[in-house]
Amino acid sequence: MIGLFFDYDTKLIEAVRRVEHARWLPERRCWCLPFGSVSGAELASHFEGLAVLQFVRERAENKDLDQVKVVQSLPDATPDDKENIRRFRRWMEHKRYSKSTIKTYCGILQVFFRFLNPKQCDEAVNEDLVRFTNDFILAGNYSASYQNQAINAIKLFFREIQKSTMQVDKIQRPRKEHRLPNVLSKEEVRQILQAPANLKHRAMLSLIYACGLRRSELLNLHPADVDSKRGILVIRQSKGKKDRIAPLPEKIVALLRDYYVAFRPVHWLFEGQQRGTRYSEQSLASVLKQAVARAGIRKPVTLHWLRHSYATHLLESGTDLRYIQELLGHKSSRTTEIYTHVSTRNLQQIKSPFEDL
Repeated sequence: MIGLFFDYDTKLIEAVRRVEHARWLPERRCWCLPFGSVSGAELASHFEGLAVLQFVRERAENKDLDQVKVVQSLPDATPDDKENIRRFRRWMEHKRYSKSTIKTYCGILQVFFRFLNPKQCDEAVNEDLVRFTNDFILAGNYSASYQNQAINAIKLFFREIQKSTMQVDKIQRPRKEHRLPNVLSKEEVRQILQAPANLKHRAMLSLIYACGLRRSELLNLHPADVDSKRGILVIRQSKGKKDRIAPLPEKIVALLRDYYVAFRPVHWLFEGQQRGTRYSEQSLASVLKQAVARAGIRKPVTLHWLRHSYATHLLESGTDLRYIQELLGHKSSRTTEIYTHVSTRNLQQIKSPFEDL
C-alpha cells in the first residue's frame, strides 16, 4: 500500500478523494491506496497547484506501507507565473505536443516557479536549476527520469517563451541509467492471461501481449481498428504521433469476437462501466495486479512487462530485429536492440566452465 501523509487541509482532502481506490486508514492516520494502482506522475497531478509529493523510500514501522509525504511548504504560484504557464501551454498546443506531455511539462514548470519564489522567472539563472535539482528533486527521492523531464520542460520554456539570463545550452542532464527490460517467461505470461474470469479483462491483457501494445495504445483503440479479415490491428497516433499495424493471431481474433458479442462496445474498443466512456488506466493496472496475484506470481509485474515479453519472445523465436522495431513502433533501432541483452536464445548455447569441473 501507499500512504499519503499531510496535515489536515480540506482542499487536500478533496483532492485525494478524487484519486481512484484512495481510502482513509484511521489506524495509520493517513490516506492509502494500492501500490501500483497509479503512477507517481498521475498521483502528483491530483495535487497540482495545491502541494507537491515527496516519495520516502525508507519504509517506516509498517513494512506493508510506503510513505508519500504531501509537502505544503512551497508558496503559491504568482499571477505572473500562472500567465507564463498559460503562454507555455498555448505554445505547446500550437506545436501539437501530446496532452500528456503538455500536462507533465506545465506541472513541472509550476513547481519550479513556486520553488523560485520570490524570485521572478525572468531573473532565473542556471544556479537556480542546480538548487532545484539538489533541494527538491534529489531531496524528494524523485527518479532520474523525472529529473530529465524537469530539464526538458525548463529548457523548452526558457528557450522558446522566456528570454532570460538562463543559459539553456549549458544545462546538463543526469547520467543515463542503463536498465534491462523486465521479461516474463511464456509460462508466466500464459498463467497471467488465463487468470481473469472476466472476459473483458482477459481480452485486454491478451491483446497487450499479442500485439506488444503500450497501455495508452490499448485504451485508445476503437472497434474499427480491429481488421479481422486481414488479421491486423491498426494502432493510430501512438507515441511520436505515428500509425502502425500489428498482426492479430487467430486466437486473439476469436477472443475479441466473443468479447464484442458480450459487451457490444460503442466508441472505444474497451469501455468503462458507462457506455461510451474509455476504460481508465487505473482500472487496467488493477486488472493486471489481480491477475498476477491469482496466477501466484510474486514479481512486481507491470503492463509494460507484457510488451517487453512480447518483443523478447519474438526475438527468441527468430524474428528479425528490424521487424520487431516496426511492430513496437520504435523510432530508433537502438531502442529495440536492448532486447538482445535479455534474450536467452544464444545464452543457453554457451557452456559454463563449471560443467567441466
